[in-house]
Amino acid sequence: MVRLIIAPPRGGAEGPIPVGSDDEAPLDAYSRVVSQVAERLIPSVVSLRVGEPGSRAGGSGSGVVITGDGFLLTSAHVVARFGGGEAAFSDGRLSTFEVVGKDHLSDLAVIRARANDLPAVVLGDADRLRVGQLVVAVGNPLGLAGSVTAGVVSAIGRALPTREGSVSRMVENVIQTDAALNPGNSGGALAVGTGRVVGVNTAVAGIGLGLAVPINATTRKIIATLMSEGRVRRAFLGIVGGSRPLPPRLATEVGRTVGVEVVQVVKGSPAAKAGIRPEDLIVEIEGVPLEEAGDLQRLMDADAIGRSMTLRLCRSGTMTETTAVPEELQTG
Repeated sequence: MVRLIIAPPRGGAEGPIPVGSDDEAPLDAYSRVVSQVAERLIPSVVSLRVGEPGSRAGGSGSGVVITGDGFLLTSAHVVARFGGGEAAFSDGRLSTFEVVGKDHLSDLAVIRARANDLPAVVLGDADRLRVGQLVVAVGNPLGLAGSVTAGVVSAIGRALPTREGSVSRMVENVIQTDAALNPGNSGGALAVGTGRVVGVNTAVAGIGLGLAVPINATTRKIIATLMSEGRVRRAFLGIVGGSRPLPPRLATEVGRTVGVEVVQVVKGSPAAKAGIRPEDLIVEIEGVPLEEAGDLQRLMDADAIGRSMTLRLCRSGTMTETTAVPEELQTG
């Protein structure tokens, strides 16, 4: 016969072992954070029905209240082909909305509902996120309002290709998360443990792989411009390029190791008029260093349209300068 002997707990005294007390503490803390974020955000995340009421041609998605007087943030692709629709709030209110402005090249749109006294979210800064940080996604997947999922930041610095007409652009610093996202989550909120919204859920890239457009200085400017002007203006230089190391001698001369190599120059573009050629290696524009195509993209904002800009570049092993005047990007 086998006799089972159970040793008393450390400390000497016999008695029942407190099963799971230490194991449950982290789970309880995790649950409390997710629950608190959900309680704060669910009233501020709305379900959107896009298009004419009763029409099968419309779509659905989510939106996030950013002002108490009815401005909401969502994904541009949610409202892509429509000028309005209906918003359903967690307190049971229904309101029509109209699209104030949309920017397909950042996949962001601002809409306005005919409602007041709405609970607005607090926007955070996605540039401060860390891989492994807890995030909570709130949206309306598959029409199920107020759905909450949680996960972590799987990666930062991802790029999301977008297109409007013949123009394509990369949305930079996209957030990758394993928080479950499903159709209908687009336009919903991605928040950190404090409840601050740091992203707008935009895509389901695969099982356990969701993407969100970051809320940072760049996207805050886009949102403000959509609210005030209804569209985002961008400058156009007319080059296609990528990162390339500088030759050692020039790297020492200019104090930098990388520049943007021109691969293609669009015929008739400001770059072509400025005499920029393929294989030129652009080191800086207006004193701002360029290390990758994204650096150039960030400089081409509305303020650059029609402004003479000095480009410093390497051509055939020699440093030279030229001047270009960017034009307004036409997306039609």
